[in-house]
Amino acid sequence: MTAREIALWLERYLDGGRFEGADPSRNGLQVENSGGTVSRVAFAVDACLETVRRAASAGAGMLVVHHGLFWRDAERVVGGHYRRLKALLDADMALYASHLPLDAHPSVGNNAGLAARLGLQSLEPFGDWHGATIGLRGTIPDGVTLAELLARLDPDRIMTPRVLPFGPERISSVAVVSGGGADELYQAIECGADCFVTGEIGHEEYHHALENGISVVAAGHYATETVGPRLLMAEFARATGTDSVFIDVPTGL
Repeated sequence: MTAREIALWLERYLDGGRFEGADPSRNGLQVENSGGTVSRVAFAVDACLETVRRAASAGAGMLVVHHGLFWRDAERVVGGHYRRLKALLDADMALYASHLPLDAHPSVGNNAGLAARLGLQSLEPFGDWHGATIGLRGTIPDGVTLAELLARLDPDRIMTPRVLPFGPERISSVAVVSGGGADELYQAIECGADCFVTGEIGHEEYHHALENGISVVAAGHYATETVGPRLLMAEFARATGTDSVFIDVPTGL
């Protein structure tokens, strides 16, 4: 498959235009290559210089990321932005980005993947972000302790979650928004969730969580958004037979 053919497959599978207007990312094929057949596709969270270089070393002809290089506002091609673009062009590597479509996808999305790990049932859309609903909420029959919930969320113990243990002893309802979802805590409180799972939480949310009796698990912006790219990679490889590799460049944040 060529980069354009891969981009078309991704666009159709992810429903890439679904959040047009709400999404600040310029989703889709952001950088083209010379048009030859792509024998290996790399998947990652961020289109940073290290990711591009490692994808090139792995022999990838295309990089698919959650956080691309181009957003709503035009950016000058200088400094780090220039170096990232130059690395892509020097490697003849195409770049495809999917931001909100990958957060919200019902089967390979970051939030769907997190909800599946947690064993949530009776799923409902949750988390309005600038008019787009990107998260999920659901229930855990019979409930779990916070320790049990953390074990489900991170079975391989690779996350370093920050935990605010202010909710009930047994957690029966959970709201999930991956990445920078601090603002959605207030929506989790409104819907009566016992626990809110996200990537980042801010200082100002501490007392709101405490005073409203809700636990918060902030498992890392990067860590919570590796879930979707890995699921997408597996589905893409299964559906197309194209060799694929995940490039892990954790930030610890």
